[in-house]
Amino acid sequence: MRKEFYSNGKLLITGEYAVLDGAKALALPTKFGQSLEIQVSDSENLEWNSFDENGILWFQVEFEYKNDAFQLIKGEQEVSKRLIEILNEAHKLNPQLFSTEKSGVQINTRLNFNRNWGLGTSSTLINNIASWFKIDAFKLLKNTFGGSGYDIAAAQNNQAITYQLTENGPSVLRTSFNPDFSENIFFVYLNEKKNSRDAISHYRALPEANKAGLTEKISSLTEQFVDCNTLTEFELLINIHETLLAKALKTPKVKQVRFPDFPGAVKSLGGWGGDFVMVTGDQAAVFEYFNNKGFKTIFAFEDIIL
Repeated sequence: MRKEFYSNGKLLITGEYAVLDGAKALALPTKFGQSLEIQVSDSENLEWNSFDENGILWFQVEFEYKNDAFQLIKGEQEVSKRLIEILNEAHKLNPQLFSTEKSGVQINTRLNFNRNWGLGTSSTLINNIASWFKIDAFKLLKNTFGGSGYDIAAAQNNQAITYQLTENGPSVLRTSFNPDFSENIFFVYLNEKKNSRDAISHYRALPEANKAGLTEKISSLTEQFVDCNTLTEFELLINIHETLLAKALKTPKVKQVRFPDFPGAVKSLGGWGGDFVMVTGDQAAVFEYFNNKGFKTIFAFEDIIL
């Protein structure tokens, strides 16, 4: 028996933070992602190996399935604690799976991107495990990491989507986002990973007055991003989006703090303060500017967006 699952990484173009409160967001799946391979082994236990983008083993752990739950036998503690939580929640949602897979199982996960980039190491894992257990990935996310679920939706789709939390659950609509000016859109890694759970906690703790009207305004902006036809309009929408979030978060815009002399637009993506920013401009100028600032990981739109 051998099974393999694959999930896409993600970039949240609009709606960061506000998506948690029901704002419509634009998310793009990436050409980067993570696979999960399952095969029968000679061991009686579950052997887990995680490989990075260079094929180097970065995490290894062994579990046993005992008393209707997964338990750690040996391996690194902090990461394995989260993994056990995910596996046990998945088992609760489908307890039949391991009643039929009691033989030893070896799991190999493989990333094709740097796990510090914030492109969805956790969401791709959640979605792959949900596929393996044949359960609802959104429910598994809710019971473990939490969050809006837009990253799960991106993991499951091969094109741009709008994502919105509604009373009836997540609304995922496929859309098109490959503007004529895509050659002027770039994604720059800020050399530091943002903890999504910390970012969410910070947002949740904000006074409601800070967020008044934010959901509706961001939803409207998302529609405008999707329909945008010119680079000038795109840059204007970026600046409006950044201004709205900066006001709500009581946090200065990333361009204001780190790149005030950059001639193009700069937009934070995901949790403010880390991971990637989206920037606009001429390719040569963008690479020269950010390389001189010490930011060497830069992707053109076509090189990262699926």
